[in-house]
Amino acid sequence: MTPCIFCKIIKGELPCTKVYEDADVLAFLDIKPVNPGHTLVIPKRHYVSIHDMPDELVGKVAIVAKKVADAILRIGSKGVNIGMNNGEAAGQVVFHAHVHIMPRYGKDKFSLWVGKEYDGNERQVVAERIKAEL
Repeated sequence: MTPCIFCKIIKGELPCTKVYEDADVLAFLDIKPVNPGHTLVIPKRHYVSIHDMPDELVGKVAIVAKKVADAILRIGSKGVNIGMNNGEAAGQVVFHAHVHIMPRYGKDKFSLWVGKEYDGNERQVVAERIKAEL
């Protein structure tokens, strides 16, 4: 198994540009940013995705993501996208849970997903399936 790059960053074995750190969470600039200020917020303990993180830690990571996003807005960003890819099919590349805070500056050529319509009663069927799993 390849050692986790984010775990190496947490241990100080690889450099990063930190913007926030506490006992449980680390935030640092992405090395390939969508826009300047693109920040990753990660739990210091290794979890592959949101699905195996304890709820309390998910909350801590979300609070730090909000703080970082607020700071990014105060330094001139016009908005932020906050996202988390969970699983290879969702675009996750580094398999250590992490949240992206992506500053937006207007016409920056970063594009979001294209939505599509549900067919027939598909929306209701999907909603019922999700509710049954909750």
